Amino acid sequence: MSQGPARRVTIVGGGIGGLVAALGFARRGARVTILEQAEALREIGAGLQITPNGAAVLDRLGLSQRLDLISVHAQAVLPVDGLSGARLARFDLGGGPQPYRFLRRSDLIELLASACAEAGVELRVGARVTGITETGAVTLERGAAPPVADLVVAADGLHSRLRPVLNPGAAPFFTGQVAWRAVIALPDQPAEARIWMLPGRHVVTYPLPRGQLNIVAVREQRDWAPEGWTNESSPEALQAVFADAAPELREILEKIEETRLWGLFRHEVAARWHGSATALIGDAAHPTLPFLAQGANLAIEDGWVLAACCAETDDLPAGLARYQALRRPRVVRAVAEAQANARRYHFGGVMRIAAHGGLRLLSRVAPERFVRRLDWLYKHDATRSV
Repeated sequence: MSQGPARRVTIVGGGIGGLVAALGFARRGARVTILEQAEALREIGAGLQITPNGAAVLDRLGLSQRLDLISVHAQAVLPVDGLSGARLARFDLGGGPQPYRFLRRSDLIELLASACAEAGVELRVGARVTGITETGAVTLERGAAPPVADLVVAADGLHSRLRPVLNPGAAPFFTGQVAWRAVIALPDQPAEARIWMLPGRHVVTYPLPRGQLNIVAVREQRDWAPEGWTNESSPEALQAVFADAAPELREILEKIEETRLWGLFRHEVAARWHGSATALIGDAAHPTLPFLAQGANLAIEDGWVLAACCAETDDLPAGLARYQALRRPRVVRAVAEAQANARRYHFGGVMRIAAHGGLRLLSRVAPERFVRRLDWLYKHDATRSV
């Protein structure tokens, strides 16, 4: 990697995007500090999909072999009629330049944190940021002294401290959908993602290492649930929502012993991603619905591109402007595609019959078209875009 100016970079947030950005800057000679509000880097043990575009960045960072040790290589995606259990199609995910992987979010966090430590990144846990100015002044809870920084990167999610400074007046809005997620023990499952589609609802299941199955179930509703994965719910509440589902899906849901509820909220993609010495990445800039498996992958791309753009020049504002110019159009398109999937998965009535018939026909006559229509997304290599 090219060596840029030896800048001092502060990353606010120790999630996936923040860790990738920290590693990208450190590998280019920057002195990097991560400020993480939690007392330790930890994630609830839910699943995550790393698609080939995210994998391309992790490969360039030299992490592919370690990633293989903690993941399942996906072979296919199967749309399923969630009422009858009938497989509508099977679309191959193999054969690309990078594999499509299933893994635990917590395992990826641990891998990235280890790589950051090896690169000399300083991690400060229990460091709650209460404010960030456009020019990069950071305030911490209880008056703690922040690190001196030439650049502050806000990787602090939907409720970012920096986003409203750069984009005043933009509040997150409820999408009319809530989701449950859970992990169950279910060994010997094929390396496939199944999308169980029902009117107004859907469930996505895929295997994880060590004989587990990841479950994300979504339904449309007017009443909203608080944003975030920490809201308690009950397996019985989830099972009741899918009481009319196919027997195979009901059997899976009946194995759930613990689940959490997630209200799906969104901001519009930020109009402004940077100040003179600050930048937004990941959900702080562009929270997306989880219907394209791109939240983490887009954050991974952001982290690489931001570090690369800033490393190329002594003119930091110019590097930040280039970062936004490279990233925003792609992210806008990806967010729109995720929203479209939310509608496709929940069709009812005549639209449901037509959509399912179309999937069956496509699977028979041109199965490659289902995956090829997303070549712009999955085959993109952010490491070659800068």
